[in-house]
Amino acid sequence: MKSRFQFSISATSGKARTGTIQMMRGEIRTPAFMPVGTAATVKAMRPAEVRATGADIILGNTYHLMLRPGAERVARLGGLHKFSGWDRPILTDSGGYQVMSLSALRKITEEGVAFSSHLDGSKHMLSPERSMEIQRLLGSDIVMAFDECPANGVSRDEAIKSMELSMRWAKRSRDAFDAGGEHAGVAALFGIQQGSLDEELRKRSADALIDIGFDGYAVGGLAVGEGQEAMFACLDYAPDQLPADRPRYLMGVGKPDDLVGAVERGIDMFDCVLPTRSGRNGQAFTHSGPINIRNAKFAEDQGPIDDRCTCPVCATWTRAYVHHLIRSGEILGAMLMTQHNLHYYQMLMADMRGAIAEDRFAAFASDFRRDYLGS
Repeated sequence: MKSRFQFSISATSGKARTGTIQMMRGEIRTPAFMPVGTAATVKAMRPAEVRATGADIILGNTYHLMLRPGAERVARLGGLHKFSGWDRPILTDSGGYQVMSLSALRKITEEGVAFSSHLDGSKHMLSPERSMEIQRLLGSDIVMAFDECPANGVSRDEAIKSMELSMRWAKRSRDAFDAGGEHAGVAALFGIQQGSLDEELRKRSADALIDIGFDGYAVGGLAVGEGQEAMFACLDYAPDQLPADRPRYLMGVGKPDDLVGAVERGIDMFDCVLPTRSGRNGQAFTHSGPINIRNAKFAEDQGPIDDRCTCPVCATWTRAYVHHLIRSGEILGAMLMTQHNLHYYQMLMADMRGAIAEDRFAAFASDFRRDYLGS
């Protein structure tokens, strides 16, 4: 019998945890990194290639998909899994963050957010109820509650007001999700903790979410320009405020060293556009730190992108060839760089899971920082 949603922790090492999430469409090994498939595709990759990197789950974007091709159209075409050719779990975000970051014209009220599309200026309203409806139409496996993500550096009064609004929206999200009939019986709903960088507000937010009750809990409102030091300071307490028996998801993070530091502090799930976007722009992640493959020093370099990497790209092509592709603007360059970066990220997650299982995460993190950061 396949489970709607079941999270189990198999080992811990310090605050770091490893385990599995069982869902109808498959198992998700944690700590997990979710490649971002904004518009129903992980850019420059086919689904089988994404899976071959080790990804158990990908992320889809409510805001972008509601605008194009439209959630109702995706539903008529059989849902996001069938439409995109990815048959494993998909997590969809609520759309709130993109509304805040991409819409120049928007108005936030108790009802939700009225905004103009960044594509054609058309007018839309995104509310907790509409966000749940869109994610249901897409056929999402893990649905995110609708929230407001405040900008970095807002005043405490603004942070309080925003957090309290998000908690009211979280309750409405829960009610709308539960009213979703068949979908509610096979999917999961995650709540999102807010409260800026304020420990007391984060605690109030966590308590409100726990009172409502969710399958998993996200730490929201980070990776918005506060810097790694401030983010880690928040993660020193924020995950501990959330239930230990549920997955903890850090949204929109991040660089490899962010992932290691967050797992060290008890985070189980991540997503970020960095490996794919950076790859298309010529940045490769390696065991000895990031490199810019566009640099002239790689023009005749016959070594692999990363000599410790087991991906098909590193097994087949040289830095010199990938340098040529990227400098020439060839589509294959973006494809190979993306494949390598996603493989590197999944290899890092697998290495962390192994280190936690053997209770040697502190030593792993120390070795990682020595090699990756040179520290």
